[in-house]
Amino acid sequence: MHDFAVQDRQVLGDLAEWIVDRRTSPAPLRPGRTGTLPAVTRHGIGIQATWAALRDLLLPTSFPTDHPRYLAFVGGAPTPASIIADAAMSAAAVYGGTELEAGDVVAAERVAMRWLCDVVGYPEQAHGVFVSGGSLANLSALVAARHGLHAPDGGPPGVIVASAEAHSSIRAAAAIMGCRVVTAGSPDQPLDGEQLTRVLDSLDTRDVVAVVANAGATNTGAVDRLDDIADCCEVRGIWLHVDAAYGGAAMLARSRRDDFEGIQRADSITIDPHKWLFTPFDCAAVLYLDPDLARAAHQQRADYLEVVAEEADDNPADYAAHLTRRARGVPVWASLVANGTDAYVDAVEQCLTTAGYAAKQVDARPYLELATEPHLSVVLFRRRGWLPGDYARWSAQAHARGIGLVTPTRFGGETTLRLCFVNPRTTVEDVDLILDSLEPDAPTTWQPSVRHPNDPGRGR
Repeated sequence: MHDFAVQDRQVLGDLAEWIVDRRTSPAPLRPGRTGTLPAVTRHGIGIQATWAALRDLLLPTSFPTDHPRYLAFVGGAPTPASIIADAAMSAAAVYGGTELEAGDVVAAERVAMRWLCDVVGYPEQAHGVFVSGGSLANLSALVAARHGLHAPDGGPPGVIVASAEAHSSIRAAAAIMGCRVVTAGSPDQPLDGEQLTRVLDSLDTRDVVAVVANAGATNTGAVDRLDDIADCCEVRGIWLHVDAAYGGAAMLARSRRDDFEGIQRADSITIDPHKWLFTPFDCAAVLYLDPDLARAAHQQRADYLEVVAEEADDNPADYAAHLTRRARGVPVWASLVANGTDAYVDAVEQCLTTAGYAAKQVDARPYLELATEPHLSVVLFRRRGWLPGDYARWSAQAHARGIGLVTPTRFGGETTLRLCFVNPRTTVEDVDLILDSLEPDAPTTWQPSVRHPNDPGRGR
């Protein structure tokens, strides 16, 4: 079972060809659920039949996030170098938690982490770790923020103040930590220092774990006023965590760098390379201005781990809520080394340019209207005259017909469509195809809802 046979080598060759083919000549996107999958049996069916089931039954039912017309949620478009490195790390069975076992694999991760720290403007002593996703990165940062703090009642502080458009993982982290979330600002606009001050003045700051600000809100792409927020936190001695999971990559673009002024003052930052930095799932990063504080909060101790602590005092396992971990930073390192940082700048700029084109096209089409001015690479827009159910039905049909994956969201109390551009291979023709399918005369298999004349909703 553990030795590579001739059939295994043949399948590896087939897999390599399949990976290349799916990126150069993607199949029509009409995902549908398969019928019967091979069963688990006592004696198995062999690797060739299993690979055939993966290739022909399972994978065709998915909508890959690196497809140019995957514009829902926040996708990801990993580079070939990162895919190769990710496969190599799996094949090499590397445990990435300690330098004792991982050796220079950890050194490569440190190089990638240093690059991220440079991007955000962190000083030389800053450090961090790659984790599974933004949820774990945010949780780990908030646990580090609370470590060693005491509320007036002697227990740990129990309040997290978060931007009104904070990611859902902030509430999830608060629930795990036994904290409550107090929101500041409005979900329809970026949080500023004045709004935050009003909230903090209403609280006993000794009971505040941290303030969480957005640097690219998932729903809208908006960036909070980070410098003003940092001023508020600094005066009160409160930890500032910035969630840049999606938007952090935009700091590579000279045209957007000023939007992030103040992020270098945050105590911790989340950035997800598997979103807009072209790395396979799952790879996020949590960065710490003072990594010693994070290590004090997260380092696990046990008799069997003493040898690890003696071997090195800078192990990736020590900086987040994990022990077992993949060396997730190696694909980031490999892609940076292979492609160079200029290619990353160009790719991010391309996404921003395509988002700008989409916004102009929405504005130019009489049956569409922008819901708000675009932020970063997110475009929110409405189809005039539609009810919420119309958006859901169109989205399902567009998915089924292979037009693209575009999902509805809500903004300002209304249903809208949302396009998120994080793939530089998305073209203006892809944008036009999607927007054309929303024309009143476009072919459909459903009829838009008829609005009652007294319906108070938008009916233009």
